[in-house]
Amino acid sequence: MDLETSILEVIQRKQYKGMDAHHLAKALNMEDHNSFIGLCKTLNQMEDAYILFTDAANRYFTKEQLGYVVGELRINPKGFGFVEQEGTSIYIHKDHLALALNKDTVVARMWENGDGSKEGEIIRIIKHSMIQVVGTIKIKGKMKYFMPDAYFNHRRFCITNMDQFPLVNDSKVLVHIDRFEERLQGHIEKVVGYKYDPGVDMLSLLYEHGIDPAFDETVMKEVSKIPDHVQEADKKGRRSLLEEVIITIDGEDSRDLDDAISVVPIENGYRLGVHIADVSYYVKEKTALNEEAYERGTSIYVTDRVVPMLPHALSNGICSLNPHVVRLTLSCVMDIDAKGEVMKYEIFPSYIKSTERMTYTKVNAILHKDEEACREYAHILSLCEHMQSLACCLRKRRESLGAIDFNTREAKIIVDQKGKVKDVKVRERGEAERIIEDFMIAANECVATHMKWMEIPSMYRIHETPEPKKMRELARICTMLGYPLKADVNHVYPNQLQALLYAAKGDEVYPVLSSFMLRSMQKARYDAHCLGHFGLGLKEYLHFTSPIRRYPDLVVHRMLRKYCFSAQYEKSALLADEQWVEEGADQCSKRERNAIETERDADDMKKAEYMERFIGAEFDGVISGVTRFGLFVELANTIEGLVHISTLQDDYFHFEESGYCLIGERTGRKYRMGQSVHVRCVDASRFKKQVDFEIVKPSNPKKGWNPSNPSTKGKKVSNAAKANQKRKRKGGSRR
Repeated sequence: MDLETSILEVIQRKQYKGMDAHHLAKALNMEDHNSFIGLCKTLNQMEDAYILFTDAANRYFTKEQLGYVVGELRINPKGFGFVEQEGTSIYIHKDHLALALNKDTVVARMWENGDGSKEGEIIRIIKHSMIQVVGTIKIKGKMKYFMPDAYFNHRRFCITNMDQFPLVNDSKVLVHIDRFEERLQGHIEKVVGYKYDPGVDMLSLLYEHGIDPAFDETVMKEVSKIPDHVQEADKKGRRSLLEEVIITIDGEDSRDLDDAISVVPIENGYRLGVHIADVSYYVKEKTALNEEAYERGTSIYVTDRVVPMLPHALSNGICSLNPHVVRLTLSCVMDIDAKGEVMKYEIFPSYIKSTERMTYTKVNAILHKDEEACREYAHILSLCEHMQSLACCLRKRRESLGAIDFNTREAKIIVDQKGKVKDVKVRERGEAERIIEDFMIAANECVATHMKWMEIPSMYRIHETPEPKKMRELARICTMLGYPLKADVNHVYPNQLQALLYAAKGDEVYPVLSSFMLRSMQKARYDAHCLGHFGLGLKEYLHFTSPIRRYPDLVVHRMLRKYCFSAQYEKSALLADEQWVEEGADQCSKRERNAIETERDADDMKKAEYMERFIGAEFDGVISGVTRFGLFVELANTIEGLVHISTLQDDYFHFEESGYCLIGERTGRKYRMGQSVHVRCVDASRFKKQVDFEIVKPSNPKKGWNPSNPSTKGKKVSNAAKANQKRKRKGGSRR
């Protein structure tokens, strides 16, 4: 037993009342000088690792014994925050944030309120994560000051080099924070542009998340040396698939085409070919290009632009499977029977020439027997029919394994050439989209199984079993919404959650139920070990099909090349890769989370911009979340806004955590998740990325998710809305 374990064994005893270093030395029989020095070193290390903490009397305790939590602080623009740790969130009032900033790693002291809710205060900042911040320069007379976009607890900034830049009022700048004190000190690194110029809002958001759209000069020099077409020498050791009918199917706006498919009937089933751009052939290890891709981790898709993981010469050029040109690929060819099971497979280097560059819209038209589409693509009609039949087999197999189809609604934000929002709609997902998803999952599972049993170092995509605590919360919500969860919360199986969603399909509460279930899941992540994918009901899974836009896929390709396609390799290289993949998986998971947050913030910003024109308008919506500070209401087009508890003026409302509802003290009126409500938009700000509603009256439940037209005609506009409209008009003259 090591010393750390021995220390914890003493401290975690039921009768333990607290000991300082000398008493611990006595309890551990380590009172001689050398042993005591070693004990003190270990105690210091455990404190540095936030395993142990000391009280005012220098007695040692675990964080659980003192009611401490260590986690990441997330601050809402309204001022309050949450410390997120191991699937739990501890509410932090704005007066208890100390000097902590958004995304800081902190220690918080936690307590339980009389109503059973948990709250906390920040007692220590472990690490500042926000080193760079984007904000606006304001100029009044001879005074210049900096207003950050992010919430900083109303703390002021001292900018040391403001006079070195040609700044105007409302210039957007990127600031590096040099000193974290009561008054923050920093210097301007870059002028982003004028606040109201087209595209500056999105550029500012990218910089805010540490994403630079431009590539380093060293990277671009390396890229310039890569040929823009496949040469004869590149084909060596590859199988030619030039005679096969292979097509790509992507969105209309896609330029990075990294997957192509082929389907032919065979006895008892189909032969599915999934052909993926061989990015690893061009992006070599120990190059600036590879290091840049590793740091980025993924491409970022925001409303009006893509920030690619790889420069356009690769992502849209030599690596993209553009039609009628030869491209290098890695192919996974599977013989699949009528039950959706893979009978045999091959994974090999290849080169292809895509027959057609198809879009989801065109393929959906073919599948719906559109005469014009069928005439134009008569040469691939049979391929489309085979695709649909095979996808049906694969889907049935996944459903039998318990794959959960959350069927969550995604927003499609339509912007003009200047990036201004024209409309927000629900993104339609047709049969063609589902077919490609089925084929990619099949290839990902096949490659994962191959690499697992070949014992090749790999980066797996894992989704672990949900935590019992989260499942208990989900069970409460499900019962409240009228769909009790028939499962043991300690041992939930995916098909039990799948059955629940099937039962609720078509009900107006389905989007809320599906969304809450998704939030109750563990976060999918990358790992060096094959731990299975709960949501898909699969024992083996990884990402193989998108190496242009995801670094883990590129790693999988590289490992296949090293240990499957190569004749021999050194054992030392194998051991080094096994160690590196552990670190690489963590980096890729972090970059993915940052990308998701960036894309979510971009959507929130554009949705708020869209709602700025509808201040005063009324809508039907559904309560999608209930907190101690108010209700979140989601409209039919996925736009979500907050009804702050202070606007519920007809009663004093208490938050009931167990039922996720607000209850009126006098009237007993309840606001709960899934309930239909009628709301008015009272404020919206693209810069704050938020929308505020107030409840007008309970909506007619029969209306469900159908919103009223966003118009103020014939409707009374609240005083708050009038004030906001007046303020907007005043500000609008400057824009």
